[in-house]
Amino acid sequence: MAALVLGLANFMVLLDSTIANVSLAHISGSLGVSSSQGTWIITSYAVSEAICVPLTGWLAGRFGTVRTFTFALSGFTLFSVLCGLSSTLGMLIACRVAQGLCGGPLMPLSQTLLLRIFPREKAGLAMSVAAMTTIVAPILGPILGGTISDEWSWPWIFFINLPPAALCLFGVMTLLRRYETPTFLRRVDLVGLAMLVFWVGCFQIMLDLGREHDWFGSPIIIGLAVAAGIGFVAFLIWELTDDQPIVDLRVLRHRGLAPATIALSIGFGTIYSSVVVVPMYLQSVMGYTSTWSGYAMSAMGMFAILLAPIAGRSGKWIDMRITACFGLMWLGVVSYFRAEWSVGLEFWSYTWPQLLQGLGTPFFMIGLMTLGLATVPPRDTASAAGLMAFVRTLATALATSIITTQWADGTQEARAHLTGLGTQDSSFMDQMMAMGMSLQQARGALAQLLEQQGAAIAANHLFMETAVLCILAAQLIWLIPKPKMGARPAAPSH
Repeated sequence: MAALVLGLANFMVLLDSTIANVSLAHISGSLGVSSSQGTWIITSYAVSEAICVPLTGWLAGRFGTVRTFTFALSGFTLFSVLCGLSSTLGMLIACRVAQGLCGGPLMPLSQTLLLRIFPREKAGLAMSVAAMTTIVAPILGPILGGTISDEWSWPWIFFINLPPAALCLFGVMTLLRRYETPTFLRRVDLVGLAMLVFWVGCFQIMLDLGREHDWFGSPIIIGLAVAAGIGFVAFLIWELTDDQPIVDLRVLRHRGLAPATIALSIGFGTIYSSVVVVPMYLQSVMGYTSTWSGYAMSAMGMFAILLAPIAGRSGKWIDMRITACFGLMWLGVVSYFRAEWSVGLEFWSYTWPQLLQGLGTPFFMIGLMTLGLATVPPRDTASAAGLMAFVRTLATALATSIITTQWADGTQEARAHLTGLGTQDSSFMDQMMAMGMSLQQARGALAQLLEQQGAAIAANHLFMETAVLCILAAQLIWLIPKPKMGARPAAPSH
């Protein structure tokens, strides 16, 4: 029951990272703001969550894991209500910032508490609980957000957090108190905190505004990039030399954590990019509605949910590096399948790659989380889990921005190339006019066809690139020390 409570809390935080994406039009219209202003509803949550995730280790050490989890969950619930009650854009953004700050620590803390609750020999099963929520929540977010906004009203995308949050709070109060960790009097690293807020904020805003401002063709984006880079270097130097850093980067000295984090981040970047690009492909190229593109994406979670418990126990029978490597390479294989897509296929042809992706996702995700934390001593588990979650968050934001920008640029290039070919052959125009179209209508049909084909070609190139990247990233797993049979993260004694 305690595991379900922690999994549900993790689910809520991840759900809120995507549920507002498809509701922006409703929210912007209701508040009387432009769609570009409305994107700050997403940006504000992402920035604040990314800033707070790496602070998890410090917060848990200063106030206790269960106390920090309880406070964060209470704040997340309160600000979810206030988000739904917001009547202005400023109020909504402020509440989203606070919601992200409270939600950030919940993901790594839920993993830390799962490792304390489950016996050491069942730590892989604990990671499977976290993995299932991590897989399912981002997929359900757009589906629920679109349905709720269409059928009810946008405030309910925040109000739906209330029942599960109340259940989680009750479960924490009754089931988790005995798993509290010791606290230590630690000063606040204000300089490190300020640097973290500065460079992460600049980096995230650069990613969000880059495409709108033509990336490095804009002095604003160049300024943000330079500021983020300088801030990041200064942050690294300060945190590695400070006696009590706000983010303990020294946990990376544990062999296996760094390669596991990098490989996990690449895999997450691939998954989240597909969650963004595949629906966009189905809607812009194939003309699918938001609902039907959501149905196509939902297939991703079917096998993943079924296989997560098996993946969690696989360490008892086989070297988890093998299953993790298989899972990440399988993501590459599925991405290769997507690279074979073309315009005009039936619904199932676009759906089965998502279904097959679920065969590998739990193995790479659970395997890398388990292997990465296996070499970390109990006192550093919260810091290591927070750092892994932080790097994953940045990697998914970076991957999403890169892949959407490359797709837009690739579409323009492919369309320009196809247009040049089309001017040399007038057979399509002749066919359309023979069917009764006017010259103007035939030109419009040709332009639409070229746009669809250009987008399809660009998407196929991106899918091929991610396929190669996943296969290469899977080789990093072999840098992780070979685990003992039944490998598990070192969990503190109860």
